Amino acid sequence: MTKEIASKIEINGETYIKESELKKQSKYKAFPVQILVLNRGWIVVGNVSESANKTIIQNAAVIRKWGTTKGLGELAIKGKLPDTILDACPDITVDTANVVLVMNCEQSKWA
Repeated sequence: MTKEIASKIEINGETYIKESELKKQSKYKAFPVQILVLNRGWIVVGNVSESANKTIIQNAAVIRKWGTTKGLGELAIKGKLPDTILDACPDITVDTANVVLVMNCEQSKWA
């Protein structure tokens, strides 16, 4: 006798996916791309999640040069521009208290 286990379930119109199934998907797609301004002027972009008092940025890059004419918001809306310089780096974990600003990005432009 085999036992079939559902990988997702819908409750009150909301779909829930089993955590192990999320891990099988792309490592980063589960979390939105956001730009974060951190303490001491660091500006990073990546897939952001939170755990306890920590903010985790996966698929991370430090934004060394914005390359914009209309500020950081232009980068969030349009994605990486020709003059933008991103320095890829390993996943970043910071104390949430060190996050000064979080800017949501247009997800399709950062895919």
